[in-house]
Amino acid sequence: QVQLVESGGGLVQPGGSLRLSCVASGSPFSLYAMGWYRQAPGKQRELVAFRRSGALINYADSVKGRFTISRDNGKNTLFLHMNSLKPEDTAVYYCYVYFNGLDYWGQGTQVTVSS
Repeated sequence: QVQLVESGGGLVQPGGSLRLSCVASGSPFSLYAMGWYRQAPGKQRELVAFRRSGALINYADSVKGRFTISRDNGKNTLFLHMNSLKPEDTAVYYCYVYFNGLDYWGQGTQVTVSS
């Protein structure tokens, strides 16, 4: 069993930055494949960034060059560093873990990009 708690969302102006955090508990953190998804109103949930085993990372084309995913295994924490934010980045952001054949989701954190 894995529990995930996100934080760091909020309201930011276009061009600004935010850092999302996801603290995981319940199983060995270093074994997780982890990532971030987002869901905007009226749209399907979509992949933002995903870190597989080792250093292999996938980013959505819409965030490449602006967002960076990282993890601190010592603190059981996954981060999403978001720069040059745009209004179209507005969404609820979800932390995701794939472990032992199961999917786990956090409760989500709202990111709103608006002037």
